[in-house]
Amino acid sequence: MIDTDSPLNLDKSWLAHLEPEFDKDYLKALQAFLLEEKEAGHEIYPQTNEVFSALNHTHFDQVKVVILGQDPYHGAGQAHGLSFSVQKGVKVPPSLKNIYKELSTDIEGFETPDHGNLTQWADQGVLLLNATLTVRAKTAGSHQKKGWEMFTDKVITELSKKRTGLIFILWGAYAQKKITLIDTTKHTVIIAPHPSPFSAYTGFFGSKPFSKTNDQLIKQGENPINWQIS
Repeated sequence: MIDTDSPLNLDKSWLAHLEPEFDKDYLKALQAFLLEEKEAGHEIYPQTNEVFSALNHTHFDQVKVVILGQDPYHGAGQAHGLSFSVQKGVKVPPSLKNIYKELSTDIEGFETPDHGNLTQWADQGVLLLNATLTVRAKTAGSHQKKGWEMFTDKVITELSKKRTGLIFILWGAYAQKKITLIDTTKHTVIIAPHPSPFSAYTGFFGSKPFSKTNDQLIKQGENPINWQIS
């Protein structure tokens, strides 16, 4: 269960922009829904203390890049609050395998890691944000349209309004709909098909999002992202 009545486990840099959301009816309704899920005996991923991991690892003023996912992974031990990322010791999912495959051709010298934990990206300013922050175990999409999307849309909107020079990487049709929330006169948007096995060969491979991101960061006078996962 997520204590949406008390955002104390959310980093203060984000609270400065998001705290009013916790008093709104939609988040109170989300809290009630999550409580119902718990009382019905359903397991929820990720763990409560990891629901806001994307925001807690990448503080508001440190965000350089946003990679938007849709749902947390719904398998045991996978989700830990960062989009596309899984905990160490868990099999690397197909979409992340394809991300690594693209990295190996896009970034010279990239070596595919033996795990799927992307925390090192988050700590460099890559906001790995899912549109929905929780899911019922073994049930994909089970917490969609319960309120999380309104909250994460607010995250994107606040970044767009109050920051400049961010790079939004939008993979697939779902993520690309969020472009309406982004001021493209202030920010860079990189669009490609989703890295899923169903769409990776329709334009994700060869799209070079990682080198494009670093080229833009360097152009803006910022340090590039070290995409290598140790």
